[in-house]
Order: sequence, then structure tokens, then C-alpha cells
Amino acid sequence: MNITETITITQLVITPNLTLAEVAHIFIENDLENTRVTDDNGEVVGYISQTHLLQAITRGLTPNTPIEEIMSTNLEEFEPDQIKQYLPESSESQSLPINVRQAQMMAHYQLIQKNYEELKACLDSMYNPVISVDSNENISIYNAAAERFLGIKASEALGQSIRKLFGITKLGEIIKTGQTQTFQKVWRGKTFLSNRTPMYKKGKIVGAVAVFQEVSELDNVVKELTYSKQLNKELDAIFESSFDGLYLTDGEGNTLRVNKGFERVTGVPASKCLGRNMADLVKEGIYSRSGTLLALEQRQRVTITLQTDIGKTVLVTSNPIFDNNGRIILVATNARDVTELNELQRKLEQVEGLSRFYKSELLQLKLQNSKQLVVHSRKMRDLVSMVIRVAAVDSTVLIQGESGVGKELIADILHANSKRKNGPLIKINCGAIPENLLESELFGYDPGAFTGASKIGKVGLFELASGGILFLDEIGDMPINLQVKLLRVIQDMEITRVGGVKPIKVDLRLFAGTNRNLHDMASRGEFRQDLYYRLNVVPIFVPSLKERTEDIPVLSKYFLETFNRKYHMKKRLSVDSIACFMDYEWPGNVRELENLIERLVVTTLDDEINVSNLPLWLQHATNLHEENTGIITLRNAVENAEREVLQSAFSRYKSTYEVAEVLQINQSTVVRKAAKYGITPICKKSSGR
Repeated sequence: MNITETITITQLVITPNLTLAEVAHIFIENDLENTRVTDDNGEVVGYISQTHLLQAITRGLTPNTPIEEIMSTNLEEFEPDQIKQYLPESSESQSLPINVRQAQMMAHYQLIQKNYEELKACLDSMYNPVISVDSNENISIYNAAAERFLGIKASEALGQSIRKLFGITKLGEIIKTGQTQTFQKVWRGKTFLSNRTPMYKKGKIVGAVAVFQEVSELDNVVKELTYSKQLNKELDAIFESSFDGLYLTDGEGNTLRVNKGFERVTGVPASKCLGRNMADLVKEGIYSRSGTLLALEQRQRVTITLQTDIGKTVLVTSNPIFDNNGRIILVATNARDVTELNELQRKLEQVEGLSRFYKSELLQLKLQNSKQLVVHSRKMRDLVSMVIRVAAVDSTVLIQGESGVGKELIADILHANSKRKNGPLIKINCGAIPENLLESELFGYDPGAFTGASKIGKVGLFELASGGILFLDEIGDMPINLQVKLLRVIQDMEITRVGGVKPIKVDLRLFAGTNRNLHDMASRGEFRQDLYYRLNVVPIFVPSLKERTEDIPVLSKYFLETFNRKYHMKKRLSVDSIACFMDYEWPGNVRELENLIERLVVTTLDDEINVSNLPLWLQHATNLHEENTGIITLRNAVENAEREVLQSAFSRYKSTYEVAEVLQINQSTVVRKAAKYGITPICKKSSGR
């Protein structure tokens, strides 16, 4: 049969660049068995038949394959009976008419076309690029991910040689060797991991497929995973190293984690709690109640105390943790041992108390060893301790005591140890200024306030003391009318100058001093009661010298050394002189003693001051005391005996250690009693003991 007789004559134009899918649609729509293929000039270059289409299907070619790859260019070789080998092998199908077999073939082709489209959709939905080649290394599969990652469209890649298009030769090696390979390749600035596998059909290699994975994404995942592991490791270390107990549950109250601190604080092992619900733990009595359950119920932070099954009291704080939707996903509980907290608080209070005590003691020692204040007796040590405590606050102080006991010195110590020590300390004796001038001195006056007043006015002591302290000595001598104005100053902390109308704010602390009994004066109406109670916030009583006779020898020695340095002399007091001082009542107190010592230093001719050098009134007062009683007092007798023994011992031995050994007493006792009686050792240094 001639080929020209078998080719259906049609006006359709089939060109070599049409795809298998396009030609198949033309065959179906026009009920063709075969047709010729012409070039752009209309010349016949080959023919295509249903047989060629079936062969392409059986070879596994894609519908996008151009027909020039399967058409026949040798018109003499075509035999129509060749189509039979591609139809079903049953005798029934072979005996079917040609139009029925053609319909079967087209139905079979449509099924293959449908499967191909589903496969293509599946490949295009993959995130990773997939490329396959046939045995000639021409690209047969090229999915959408390959287009996205490699930057070349499928229409440009399909059917092309992978060597020419991408320079990839590995897939050709796979076809030859049949070995699977894995490698990394950098492509257009990106690193890919490629898995290449041969494709088999009936035991023969018909091509190869490569699946690509972008390594940069995997690197990011690995980095995030490594960071997460490190972060979890650090969080685990922090969780376990916390001294406080930490307890973590999920949003349902199920226990997730318990650290060692919680086991230590509560005494409950983690094995009792892990994986269990807090409600069950409370029900079983392991905990008396649960902060976690309350936090879940109230949806806020909760702090409670609870008891464990071993009797420990624990303070817990439970914090709910919410997600973006407001749902509680975790509850973190912090636990502290109340017993430990109480013990720490007690120790802290003890340390703070010791700190205040040591600070007070240091200040006392500083005062005792300074030239401002000489302290020896218990009464004076207690007084100094109270003065230092009172100095730290800003309360009004009423300093009481007989004349000459040192009220002004106490005011100086209060000021030096107060918060206002950098401010002024202004002192005024209310009894030393005439009544008509005292008001203007205290409150000041405006220009022209009275006859003879300064034209520019005057600032009062209250204004000058602002920021510091004002000491009103002899407050009992203040006139009643001024007491009213003083009361207003204490209440409102503001003054009005004489002749002025504008109040002036002041910021000061007030000290008052008196040698009179203000309480009795207030009862008799000689002093305003309301002012007395305003002044008597912190009363300080300075004892008289006769109430602290043990300070007399120490004070005497101190004043003696002071005036010896002042007048360049080397006077010393005899034991008998000190004894006379001890017997005298000192109505003028410390001031009288100081004045007497100065007089004796400058008037006595000999270096030693004996009883004969004392004023007659002092000698008479001592003799009168013993004559009135008819017998020497037991205290004087004991002191005289101690004085004579110590004086005799010091005349024979050179150090206090030797005297202490002979008298069989402590060396510190020798020093104290020698100071009490004014006995000066011949040599103050130790003889080598």
C-alpha cells in the first residue's frame, strides 16, 4: 500500500513544534488516524499517526514533548498494521473494527493525560525543586519550585538538554552508573542539597531524577534549634540553682517541674508531685491548700501561706502566665520558708541593733575622750548614751539641771551629733536680756517698729537659727507675754517681726534649758502649762556634782592638766585635797570645781596642792560635816584607807602592775582608784611586765 493512500488528506496544518497534547486534541476533534507534518514553508517534512502517539505514551514522554521527536520522516517505512501492537492483546479487541480500536486508544490516552496532569499538580505543589531527565539527558520533569528557585520557566526548560541549560553533568553519570548520589551545590547565591536517583522501567535505567533542598533554610533551622537547646539548658540551670523553691504547672494545674529549692523549702520530694494535679495533692493532704489553684480561679497573682504534710509553713506566690488569647497556659509558683525568713529578719534586726549600739558606743567613747566632756560615773555614761540617741531625731529637748552642771555643753553635743550639725547653733540666755529687748532679739523687727529702731530693721534669732538649732537657756525666766508668741512659733514654725504683719516661715529645732522646776511653776501659774508640755517632749536631766561624786577626782585631774598646760605649770593635787573635794557638796557644781582648780593652780606656791592650800570655807565644810555627825562616815573611812594604802604602795613601787601584784587586785582597779584619788605614779610605764 502506498503511503499517500494511507495518509488522510486534511486542510489542518501540523507543524513540528506542536506538542503531543496539542496534536492528540487535533486527532480527537477531527477523527484522524494520521496526518502530514509541514514546515513553515508548507513543505511536507514527515507524518504523524495514532501509532506515533501510542509509542510516545508507552515511552513515557510528557504531553509537552514536541512531535518532531516522534514523527516519522521516512514515508516509505510506514505500515498501518503496526498500530495493532499498541492495542489490547485480547482476540476480541483485535477483531474490533478500526473505529472502535481508535476510540479505545483515545480513551486510554485521555486517562494517561489525566494521570499526567495529576502528577504534574502534585509535583508543582512540592516545596522542593524536582528535575528529571530521560536517557538522553533531556529535561522531562521540571516543577514550579524548580522555576522559583532556579529562575528559569518550565516552558524554557522542558525538552532541553540539562547539560546545555544548567551545565549539570551528574544526572548523566547517574544514568550510566545507576548509583544514588548526594551533594551540595551553590546555585545563584544559594546553597542546595541535591539527592540524585536513577529511574528504572522494566529493570532498565530510562532516566534520572534530582530533588533539591535549600541548605540555607536548614542552616537557619539548625541555628534556631541549637539556640533553643542552649536557652533550655540555661533556663534549666537557672531553675535548678534558684535558692527559692520553684513549682511549675500547666493551665490545668498539672505539675510539670519542681526544683531542688522547692524540695528543700517544703520537705516534699518532687517524685510525689510530678505529673500530678494540684487538686489531688491538696486532697491527699500533701499541701494544706494551693496557690496555683487560687491563681487559676482568680486569674491573677496570689500570695498565701500553706502547710506541708511534714508540718512546714511555707509562703508561696503563684503567677498565672497567659497566651495571646488570654488563656492560662502555665502557673509559676515561688516558695519561701517562713521559718527561714523569720530567722533572717531576726538576724537582720540583731545586726542593725548591734550597729546602732556600736555606733552609740563609739560616739560615747569619742565624747568621753574629747575635751568637751569628761564622763566617768554610771549616771553620766547613761546620760551621754541618751543624748546621742536623742540627737539623731528632730524633737524638742528640755535640758534641766542645777546651775553649773553643763547644760550648755549638753546642747553642744546634741547639735554636733544631729542632722542639723552643718546649720547654726544659736544660744540665748532668756534671763540675761531685759524684757523690753528680749522680744526684738528673738523675733526681730521691721523698720520704724518703735522709737530708736533701726531704719533697715533687724533679723531676729529665730530667723538666724533657721536650718539649725536655737537654744533658749533659762527658759523659766521668759516673760509670760513672750511665752504666748513662743508657743505659736513651736506650733506653726513661723514668726512675725515686731511692728510687722507678714508671717515668716522658719525651719529650726528648739532646745530649752532651765535650773528651775517648770512643772511646779506651771502649777503655780508662773509658767504657761501649754508651753511647758510643748517644750517637755524629750526631758534631759543633768545630775549635780554631789549626785555623781565619783566624777570629782576625774574632773579635778582633767581641770588640773588643762590649767597646767595653759599656765605652763606642774601642779598636782594631794590625796587629802581630793578627799576634801569628795566631802564638799559643790552647790556651784562643775563650774565651781573648775574655778577652784584654776584658782589653786595660779595661787599655790608649791607644786603640790595640799589641804592647807584649800580655801578655809572648803576645809571648814569638810570638818563641819564630820563634827556634825560625831563620827567619820563609813564611805570616807573606806576611801581614806584605800587612799593611804595606794599612796604608800606607789611610793615604793614604780608601776601599776607591781602595785596590783602587791595589793592582790587587778591592774585596772589600781588605775581606776588612782585616778579617783588623784594619785600619780612615779613612773607610768611598765617595768617590763
